[in-house]
Amino acid sequence: MHNRNMRILVLAPHADDETLGMGGTIALKRNQGYEVFVAILTGHGEKKHPLWSQESWIEVRSEAKKAAEILNVSELIFRELPAACLDYIPSWQTNEEINKLIQEIKPEELYIPFYYDLHKDHHAISYAAKVAARPYLDSSKFIKRIIAYETLSETHLNYSNISESFQPNLFVNISEYIDKKLEAMKQYKSQLQSETKPRSLESIKALARLRGSHIGCYAAEAFLLLGEYIR
Repeated sequence: MHNRNMRILVLAPHADDETLGMGGTIALKRNQGYEVFVAILTGHGEKKHPLWSQESWIEVRSEAKKAAEILNVSELIFRELPAACLDYIPSWQTNEEINKLIQEIKPEELYIPFYYDLHKDHHAISYAAKVAARPYLDSSKFIKRIIAYETLSETHLNYSNISESFQPNLFVNISEYIDKKLEAMKQYKSQLQSETKPRSLESIKALARLRGSHIGCYAAEAFLLLGEYIR
């Protein structure tokens, strides 16, 4: 049995969110001895998907496995919530899936998407995580910190005048791991965009350099600490 106090669970709505949001931090935490579990939560689903065939996930999941290997992820987990459809299925189903996962891993730190990301899957996963991890519940007492990560191509696309904007209050120096993050992202050939768009190696590095400048280092990842529980 792993030491619970050294467990981290990263909830990624889609394959590549984990690398975009916190690839450097994952590599750093693994180097520090933490067990880091990455759960990619959406896929084809149990029924016929309205947009994509079952085969379309084979490629991106293969890419996710290669990225996870580069980041030295302890365990990569796939779930089958229907991608791009989480606003159509009952919220209790998503909540139940996330709760089961949290109970299975029992993480000390829980990393989730930003609630106000443009993609509704991100919103649904963030909501479900917060429901499962309510700090007064006996079933979530092992969680010490809940943290939202920043996802290029989603986090900053909602209009700030109609929703909350991402204002990070936690920064992690990933100067020694930015190359690993970029190498992991290179594996997502099906997801990468051209250099002038957000989901590109150039933009990922540019954001890391900007976040690094906030704390006086070469490269960093930024987060929003949602809750810390010292029991």
